Amino acid sequence: MEGEVEISYESERGAKAVAQAVSPDNVKVPHGLFIKTTQIGSKVLTQIRCELKLQTFIATIDDLLSCISTAEKAFRAAKTMEIRSQQSRAHTLPGRPHRC
Repeated sequence: MEGEVEISYESERGAKAVAQAVSPDNVKVPHGLFIKTTQIGSKVLTQIRCELKLQTFIATIDDLLSCISTAEKAFRAAKTMEIRSQQSRAHTLPGRPHRC
């Protein structure tokens, strides 16, 4: 069985973050299972080949989608924190301490 999961993002930065986050999962896989995740521009492409049971193939896709979802949430949170930090710095005048 073979399959591909392709997800498009608003930016290459988002795609890169997700691809890097899920790629470590591709390192140790059982014999008969092949997973490769790559970033192509603002897209993340994961190729899956499974010579094992259908259940293994489905579980692999389910695990991949779960990991992608977690990576997307982490990326959004980091992006929000970055924006807030930039806004906070923009509102702090030079030479004056910032108050929380």
